[in-house]
Amino acid sequence: MIRMKDIVREGHPVLREIAQEVEMPPSQEDIDTLKKMQQFLANSQDPEISEKYQLRAGVGLAAPQINISKRMIAVRLEEEDGKEFYYSLINPKIVSHSVEKSYLTSGEGCLSVDRDVPGVVLRHARITLKGFDIERGKEVKLRLKGMPAIVFQHEIDHLNGIMFYDRIDKENPLLAPEDAIPIG
Repeated sequence: MIRMKDIVREGHPVLREIAQEVEMPPSQEDIDTLKKMQQFLANSQDPEISEKYQLRAGVGLAAPQINISKRMIAVRLEEEDGKEFYYSLINPKIVSHSVEKSYLTSGEGCLSVDRDVPGVVLRHARITLKGFDIERGKEVKLRLKGMPAIVFQHEIDHLNGIMFYDRIDKENPLLAPEDAIPIG
């Protein structure tokens, strides 16, 4: 079981590396790692389990965050309308995106960052991504907008050594462009 002590924090060199592609078909070890990542997210969202094990709630986790420099991410997110985004992806890649931007009005957080970092993190409002999903056993193509699009972009950034606060304007951290879509 992945716990908070297993999650590397900002300053760890693996968080700034470009993660390696995963050879296909994936090894059983890679599949097991992704399943553990997905289980961590489920546990972190369960009030009883998260309290018992002192887990911070998360909606996404990238393999570099558990000190594995491979292109694997887990996302577990449920929208207010009940639509679920439970994906355990190998080699996810954004294949297209909108010019239009969006951002979370509350700002972004990260399991690898133990401090509050205020600021507007601009993301693409809509993305299309492809990746091999171990739960479904095949490549999937996802068209995303809103919160799911932001979460997937945040996790894919981890695979490229990018932290969310790298995307905050240093001069005007709280300034949101008028044409960007606020999500919140």
